[in-house]
Amino acid sequence: MSRLIEKPNIAMSITSSGSQLSNTVAAGSASNAATADDTPSPAEDEDGHRSAARTQLLTPSADQNAKSSNMRNKVDQVLVSLIAGAAAGALAKTTIAPLDRTKINFQIRKDVSFSFRASLNYLEQTYTREGILALWRGNSATMARIVPYAAIQFTSHEQWRRVLHVDQNGANTKGRRFIAGSLAGITSQSLTYPLDLARARMAVTDRYTGYRTLRQVFARIWVEEGPRTLFRGYWATVLGVIPYAGTSFFTYETLKREYHEIIGNTNPNAFVSLAFGAAAGVAGQTASYPLDIVRRRMQTTRVNINAPQSSPTILTTLITIYREEGIKNGFYKGLSMNWIKGPIAVGISFSTYDLIKAWLIELSHLKRGRAEN
Repeated sequence: MSRLIEKPNIAMSITSSGSQLSNTVAAGSASNAATADDTPSPAEDEDGHRSAARTQLLTPSADQNAKSSNMRNKVDQVLVSLIAGAAAGALAKTTIAPLDRTKINFQIRKDVSFSFRASLNYLEQTYTREGILALWRGNSATMARIVPYAAIQFTSHEQWRRVLHVDQNGANTKGRRFIAGSLAGITSQSLTYPLDLARARMAVTDRYTGYRTLRQVFARIWVEEGPRTLFRGYWATVLGVIPYAGTSFFTYETLKREYHEIIGNTNPNAFVSLAFGAAAGVAGQTASYPLDIVRRRMQTTRVNINAPQSSPTILTTLITIYREEGIKNGFYKGLSMNWIKGPIAVGISFSTYDLIKAWLIELSHLKRGRAEN
């Protein structure tokens, strides 16, 4: 009986001990929890450092992505300008190539007076003697020059506008507009001048007595006249391109700005752009034409039988033209032909550039949207 009575006491003792143990464990857990709230565990501390490290790593990565995206946009803009400018120049010059060749032939000859009838006779004789393709003789040299020339000119114009802050934030900076156009012309002309000289040489000779290919032009000039000849007339060209490119770009951009202020449309249609370009061509050609005469005379000294065989300077060429031919028949000889071909060429060039540039920008945006989706 005593043993039976003692068993419940053992059970109660065990139960009591278990209860105390549970309370002790619970108290310990609560204590640990409180400690955990006050001091982060090693694992949490490590995660905190890792999280901060991740934040520090993400920030420069985002900056790099932004810089990369900005650089990509700038490269895309340059490529668009290069392609649009090259296409615009090629189309414009090919269209007026026969008229251009006719003009150059009258520019370098002081023994023949210019008239529309004489121009038509020259075109007819060239066609009869050499065939229809002869009217585009020298156009390969023109393309070799005009494609890089126009691409560089339009692209550098965009860059010079950005550098000079032309018409930014609603400002009307007419002087900077002219300077940007002039600098664009100087940049493109300087980088492609030997091709311009080669084109002039091919335009004033025939395939039988002159140069057969563009390569032959450079080879013969290098051997017979020396490499410096490739830049003969360069300074006359630069002096001429300052008023020409400056006036052309200034006139075109100003007309577009006035059109926007009156009509409210920032993108004129093809016919309006063509008209603005034609006006720019007339203004640019008239402003620079006397120096265009000078550079053609200097470029074709050795192949022009009426020109002296010595290498003339700008001043001596100007004096010679003035003394022998006067102002109207000398410095402005063939200008009326330029008033026909100039507006056509410049109008096609500017309007084609704007159209192709807008099309390429839209195409690039579509591709970028598809890539993001």
